[in-house]
Amino acid sequence: MKRLIIFCAVVIGALCSVARSGESEMTALRNWNAGTQVSAATVEKFGIDRCFTESEITPEIFARIKGKSFADGCTTPLADLRYLKVLHTDAEGRILLGEIICNKEISGDLLEIFRELFNAGYPIERMTLIDNYRADDQASMTANNSSAFNFRYVSGTRKLSYHSRGLAIDINPFYNPYVRRLNSKSPVVEPAAAAPYADRSKPSPYRLTKGDLCHRLFTSRGFIWGGDWKTVKDYQHFEKKAAK
Repeated sequence: MKRLIIFCAVVIGALCSVARSGESEMTALRNWNAGTQVSAATVEKFGIDRCFTESEITPEIFARIKGKSFADGCTTPLADLRYLKVLHTDAEGRILLGEIICNKEISGDLLEIFRELFNAGYPIERMTLIDNYRADDQASMTANNSSAFNFRYVSGTRKLSYHSRGLAIDINPFYNPYVRRLNSKSPVVEPAAAAPYADRSKPSPYRLTKGDLCHRLFTSRGFIWGGDWKTVKDYQHFEKKAAK
């Protein structure tokens, strides 16, 4: 009898723990706490369609990006930007809440692409606003954070990046770095800590390659891949010209 009582107590405790975990995940979904891990069961209960949405930039979201990715002097109208909620899985198969700010011109493309990537289990390690890294591109890349809008210049130039209009996105940037060769000198790799992954034969579950699912989904929708560039290689980068 004593063993039965102990067994029942353990089972009840485990069930209560699962219930608390499920409620915590549901709260994270309702509030969309990007970076939070959730279960497939909770996603199903919440509704998969509610996990791939877009909205205009609310005052609450603007408060997060003002003075960071939406830097002082930003020339991109706020009305051109959209906030996306998406799901993604990491290399361990964990389901994570993701968020992106992009231009409204590509918001539909990104929602479709990330839903297909999620359905296929394509691994993306992290996807939160770059503002969580003070809009510091180097810090975000080093954390392997996938992001889109950030009002900034192309590395090494005074030319505004496509990211400045939210028309570009970087996927798994640490394992797919930006590589610029200067004559016969050693290449400049960004982020610097990702230098080993400038060798594209180096294996990684987050490596993005020409012809893989991510590459096919983006290029089939008219995006240009930085890995195809001649003077530099930006293996993480996809961009698309605006229709207007």
